[in-house]
Amino acid sequence: MQVKPIYIFVLLSVLFLTYSSVLYLSDEKEIIIQRATKKDFSAEGKLIFQKYNCQACHQIYSLGGYLGPDLTNVYSKYNNEDVIKAFMKGGFKQMPSFKLTSYEESALIQFFKKMDKTGTADIRNFEFQADGMIKPKQEKR
Repeated sequence: MQVKPIYIFVLLSVLFLTYSSVLYLSDEKEIIIQRATKKDFSAEGKLIFQKYNCQACHQIYSLGGYLGPDLTNVYSKYNNEDVIKAFMKGGFKQMPSFKLTSYEESALIQFFKKMDKTGTADIRNFEFQADGMIKPKQEKR
């Protein structure tokens, strides 16, 4: 039995419209509650970092703008979420104060916490080799 392409098209269209209506008509509060109950939402923190164009001034792994500091290890530097949130809310010197929601703040904190666990990014702690590779500097004895 041959299924006509028009039937497949109609079925896919109905499924798409059903899924779209469920997605767009769902309660926004319910979505926020679902997001807030997730334990690790650091990926959304990365998206917020990109949404507010933080990489224009800040670096991650020494890649990005040079107006602000490298944020790869900002979590261990301050070791206090309230201090980091204060920088995000109030701004500092050239950094503008962003009107972040509490969810956005928490997601960014999760992103910084996860980024901090990946290692160090301070270029001053590495030495460049002749073959183009880098390695951690040896401590002088």
